[in-house]
Amino acid sequence: MVAELVPLALCTGFGLGFLALAARSVLGALRLWLRGLRVMGQVTPRKVADRRPGGLVVFSDHLGRGLVFDPGWRGPLCGLPPVGGSVPVVYAQNRPGTARLWTLRYLLAPSFGWFLSSTLAFGTGVMVSS
Repeated sequence: MVAELVPLALCTGFGLGFLALAARSVLGALRLWLRGLRVMGQVTPRKVADRRPGGLVVFSDHLGRGLVFDPGWRGPLCGLPPVGGSVPVVYAQNRPGTARLWTLRYLLAPSFGWFLSSTLAFGTGVMVSS
């Protein structure tokens, strides 16, 4: 009896943890969407030695400082234009180093991934307990 409850408890715990991370990610995206400062950035190429896809985004914060933002692997998947294009960027007023692309796909992709992970964990718990 106890051996059957351990996997169910583990799967439920992981599912609740992933669900909490999804909620945290949605709240962070909502906070940026409502209170974030929006500026336009310019897509620039990466260094030749850097083989990752996509470019870097160069933008100026509210104090006029030039900053570079790396959208990572999600950039090309979430609407990053080709090199030379302009893209909207959003960041918290006191933390321009935590900038994100201002597209719905880019802001909500992490929360969608965490939600799918929680669904998978809960489903595994249901299958193990049956």
